[in-house]
Amino acid sequence: MSTRSSRRSFLGHAAAGFSTLAVSRLAQAQATAEPPPRALQVEHAVAEPVSVEVNARSIPNFEPRDRSRTRFGSLDYRSGLVLTSPYRGFGGLSGLRFLDGKGERFLAISDQGGWFTGAIRYAGREMTGLADVEAAPVLGADGRPITEKKLWYDTESLARDGNLVYVGLERVNQILRYDFAKGGTRARGEVISVPPALRKLPYNKGLEAMVVVPKGQGQPLAGSLIAFSERGLDADGNLIAFLIGGPTPGQFSVRRTEKYDISDAVLLPSGELLILERKFSWFTGVNIRMRSIPLKSIVPGALVDGPALFAADLGHEIDNMEAIDAHVTSEGETVLTLISDDNFSMLQRTLLLQFTLAE
Repeated sequence: MSTRSSRRSFLGHAAAGFSTLAVSRLAQAQATAEPPPRALQVEHAVAEPVSVEVNARSIPNFEPRDRSRTRFGSLDYRSGLVLTSPYRGFGGLSGLRFLDGKGERFLAISDQGGWFTGAIRYAGREMTGLADVEAAPVLGADGRPITEKKLWYDTESLARDGNLVYVGLERVNQILRYDFAKGGTRARGEVISVPPALRKLPYNKGLEAMVVVPKGQGQPLAGSLIAFSERGLDADGNLIAFLIGGPTPGQFSVRRTEKYDISDAVLLPSGELLILERKFSWFTGVNIRMRSIPLKSIVPGALVDGPALFAADLGHEIDNMEAIDAHVTSEGETVLTLISDDNFSMLQRTLLLQFTLAE
């Protein structure tokens, strides 16, 4: 679906969906993603971070069918980029966290066990490209790439609490903690204790999103790590999530509607929790949605829900959107940044999109 012909095919035959090959590839990647190819494993297994060239092409309009439109639900489209690279390990981006308050320096993670760092460059409010990008393998406690362990390549979620960075591994439903004060992306991961129910989440539909509630802001969940499953369901068919550490550890659920699964989450400075969701259908292709969940509603045993702020389909410039983060501009605007996982497929794209959250 990265090709223009695939997109035109979808838009011209909406009832039939986009091209069968593209749909089949995305469905296969979402359902049964394979370990990284040997070439990628070797490229990731470098001793030090390596510089990566990343090329960017602008996405001037989020909805090509109506180029005058900029408002989508509660979001205003700012800018977007299609990212490509000659580096074979670039892609599969499933987590994104900014390292500054400007929406520039970032830490990203690939679902094939790799770190990416760099900076987003801007011209005014529009993104123009990436600079100073480096790649490095995610390391385990032994200082070796975690991909050397069976099924430990599927790094799907990322959370940050100052110098502490948490990485969620979906296939094995484990969480690694990194102290970036000890070498940045060369830091060694420490497996943390997680609830037994988290370890039992379904294979390839398990740990998918994490956020940390910062301490010192008067939040009742301050110090908690909130972990969401992609499609681990409770007895009522709702999405399972966990409070790890903090004052009230336990399990809760997020109401599942319209067959959406969770792909990532972000906690805004206002205390509002946004959940990024997606779903796939042979009839409609890929859809994404964003919901707002009041943080105060999250307690052990709760079933939480919230309104949809935004929804998009393949009539818009989306792909397999898997990561979200936020920053606040000097003008006080809350900017949401989304990135897609291309599954290392020629039929998909790595998209970097930014929106302003409307008041």
